[in-house]
Amino acid sequence: MIEVSDFDSKDSASPVRRRTGIDPISAVKMPERLTAAVDAWAEAHQLPRSDAICKLIELGLKMAPPVLSLVHPIASDATRIEEIAVHEIETLLDPALPAEERERRIRRLTEGPPEFSHERIDLLKDPPKHRT
Repeated sequence: MIEVSDFDSKDSASPVRRRTGIDPISAVKMPERLTAAVDAWAEAHQLPRSDAICKLIELGLKMAPPVLSLVHPIASDATRIEEIAVHEIETLLDPALPAEERERRIRRLTEGPPEFSHERIDLLKDPPKHRT
């Protein structure tokens, strides 16, 4: 006969660890060298390891560059790239050209030939037409 311990039994010999806070618990896998560095930082700041990890992450996030919105990453990247391209083209064009010709050349170089417009992923596609 196999004996199975009763986990709900209050007579269990192993102590039950109670949650001390309301925040969810997250396990973090770190190399020994990093764990030692976190422990040293925690000791210097008189914090337990878990609080030190939270504080270090908060400090790192404050120092990190702001994250760009991921709503339309292709559109925002394409817009930024197009702005850079327009600037570079403007520096290469003959300043003696009339403004209309400069704009036409810039538009032709940035938008490309009309026969390839259906291939551009940064341009909004026409919505499908519904039959009535």
